[in-house]
Amino acid sequence: MSVQTTKRRLSPASIESLKGERPIVSLTADTTPIARLLDPHVDFLLVGDSLGMVLYGLDTTVGVTLDMMIAHGQAVMRGSERSCIVIDLPFGSYQESKEQAFRSAARILKETGCSAVKLEGGAEMAETVDFLVSRGIPVLGHVGLMPQLVNTTGGYRSVGRNEKEVAKIRRDAKAIDDAGAFAIVVEGTVEPVAREITATLRCPTIGIGASPACDGQILVSDDMLGIFNDFKPRFVKHFAELAPAISKAVEDYANEVRARTFPGIEHTFQVKR
Repeated sequence: MSVQTTKRRLSPASIESLKGERPIVSLTADTTPIARLLDPHVDFLLVGDSLGMVLYGLDTTVGVTLDMMIAHGQAVMRGSERSCIVIDLPFGSYQESKEQAFRSAARILKETGCSAVKLEGGAEMAETVDFLVSRGIPVLGHVGLMPQLVNTTGGYRSVGRNEKEVAKIRRDAKAIDDAGAFAIVVEGTVEPVAREITATLRCPTIGIGASPACDGQILVSDDMLGIFNDFKPRFVKHFAELAPAISKAVEDYANEVRARTFPGIEHTFQVKR
């Protein structure tokens, strides 16, 4: 009698336990093929609402819907085996009340099979985070620069440059940590403040435009791969330049189709006699 074993995914608890052990590796993913390529190399994949900008051409993440997040979450789950999968709660799906947040998060977990959700917000969202965690929904927090608040903060800019901002980031991070988040994304925060927060929090910090001292790092995959070129934030490093390669491949394809050199006979199906 043979025993069939299945691979166990990393869990939110296992991500949390990595604090002080080794750096946590994360990237965003939003399609099955990309998830397959990233899955062997990362600890967790975030299905981020950044997909609204990199896939749908939106100016901000505000227009992303719960249905969009669920559809892409399902795709990423199908393309991954080992990494912990976290899905963003989009704008308008959780801010109204902790009960609304639970309904949205429960729907995401049920319809995708993912392990956790992420939400933006500091002290004002601590009660919601506690409400979710105490009811079985692991939460990845997000403080510092919060893209969903772009309309009230006046755009995308780094934070922590004055005493008022520093005090708010400290307060927000501690509140979300105390509420039970298994990790917290720290975005667009000046380096010394992100370093300080990392040293004081119980849970791991995941930096993006923050500090090399953070317990882990995350980037939007399309930024990291050099595909999304509408703009390049200071904190992004292109580990590849795929946009020119894709453009050249399409140019070559178009030229061959117009010249009738593709498809060749070897690319067609023949009747066997």
